[in-house]
Amino acid sequence: MHETAIINIASYLKLQAEQQPYKRAVVYPEGKDSQGRIRYAHLTFKQLDLESDRLAQGLKSISIKRGTKTILMVKPCIDFFVLTYALFKVGAVPVVVDPGMGVKRMLECLASTEAEAFIGIPLAHVLRTLAKKSFTSVKTWVTVGKKLFWNGHTLDGIRHVSDEPFEYAQTLADETAAILFTTGSTGPAKGVVYTHGTFDAQIRNIQAHFQISEDEIDLPTFPLFALFDPALGMTAIIPDMDPTKPAFVNPVKIIEAIHNQGVTNMFASPALLNRVGKYGKENGVKLPSLKRVVSAGAPVSPSNIEQFTSMFTGETQVHTPYGATESVPILSIASDEILSETKSFSEDGYGTCIGRPIEDADIKLIRISDEPILEWSDDLEVTTGEVGEITVKGSLVTRNYYNNPAADLLAKIKENGQIRHRMGDLGWLDNNGRVWFCGRKNHRVETGKQTLYTISCEAIFNKHPAVYRSALVGIGPKGSQTPVIIIEMAPEFKGRSKKDVKNEILALAKTFENTKSITHVLFHPSFPVDIRHNSKIFREKLAVFAEKKIKI
Repeated sequence: MHETAIINIASYLKLQAEQQPYKRAVVYPEGKDSQGRIRYAHLTFKQLDLESDRLAQGLKSISIKRGTKTILMVKPCIDFFVLTYALFKVGAVPVVVDPGMGVKRMLECLASTEAEAFIGIPLAHVLRTLAKKSFTSVKTWVTVGKKLFWNGHTLDGIRHVSDEPFEYAQTLADETAAILFTTGSTGPAKGVVYTHGTFDAQIRNIQAHFQISEDEIDLPTFPLFALFDPALGMTAIIPDMDPTKPAFVNPVKIIEAIHNQGVTNMFASPALLNRVGKYGKENGVKLPSLKRVVSAGAPVSPSNIEQFTSMFTGETQVHTPYGATESVPILSIASDEILSETKSFSEDGYGTCIGRPIEDADIKLIRISDEPILEWSDDLEVTTGEVGEITVKGSLVTRNYYNNPAADLLAKIKENGQIRHRMGDLGWLDNNGRVWFCGRKNHRVETGKQTLYTISCEAIFNKHPAVYRSALVGIGPKGSQTPVIIIEMAPEFKGRSKKDVKNEILALAKTFENTKSITHVLFHPSFPVDIRHNSKIFREKLAVFAEKKIKI
């Protein structure tokens, strides 16, 4: 799509409202009846379009308009969908941050955007009144719910009661549509600039790759992904769960939603996949309505996939697309290929196979470097089978971070008028055109004799029945680090002697080339993980833990 083309992501909702007006767009659990059955509220596509039109009129009346950066702090519910599409319709720019990154870091992120408007639930307004310095640029306040002791408008107060269609802003493909912050799980959180063209490319790529049809019903257990559903024509079933704690979800509630609503598509982080899959396998649960499950956010182990597929019937598969906030999805592979071809190699330390490029994603692997690369050169590429940094160019690749030229310098490469993004991940390309993920670039351990990669090494230790998960870290100066493997025991094995497990772990390490140099084993009660998916391990924190325990 040409950058000067007119595209507003809200146009997809308008189209769905015309094509399937009475299909449910958003379904939300609203408690239980006297018999213990879940009660649901919903909006059809026509209703969602109309409600977002009414709210768009209201936003415009209080000067939230094209280009207005607007902090959005609303829980996943029907209002979340109405609000987001209303903001897109007026051409405003939603600013979205994960609250789970911690209040201090969240406030720093929000302040950096110099937003002009703030829309949030009462708790969010309590925070902003206590941290006024972080919101000095904000001029317009809207409360979703009851306004208490603070100033500003309420959502109900600005909503127009009119059936007049709202003429959405004629935004351009390269015009900023949203600022979405990374979790900061692998470095400082950064604001990623999404354009309307980026969103458009994502929708087209997702629709084409996963062959999503008009009769689809989705259970998006990650709120931001839920926003794609109305544009894709899928019914979004909002799950009854805390979206910041997918690793602790109640499996019964997820399975109940799938059965109650005839869910055909589900997004699940690896942590949620493991929790629901474990329960399902132990209880002989079957999920016949599911066509596909999409799992992302961190590498998904073959054993996790195998466990979940025990609930499938027919030709249903788990898809594990790969990407990042800056460009997603760019590669993908499905469970049939993983379980029949790549599983054994992953478990023997070759890395996690993340598949082949999706649609127009142009994937290249380049020499490992921590330095900026200003211009693309073909001699940057590594050969097939050699570990390098994964890079991507294509229509769904974001061009820059918000007001962060230092981050742009390290992550963006100019190539023939386009931007190639450096993923910060390491992998290698096999002879079948598949990429194998080996770990984050800044998590590699350089001993002076060899370079060890986290995912490749950890897979070997994760095979041990007493290991829930493991983490490779390096202690000491870069270039001559000492590798340490840290173990989180599986709950059912926590009574076992750690000395025995340690000896077994060390014996296992000696049997593989890429782990035989590891002679230090530590145990940790519960790994620190990211808030978004509860799956990315904070290895930086574990490295500090290791340095305190081991004196080199």
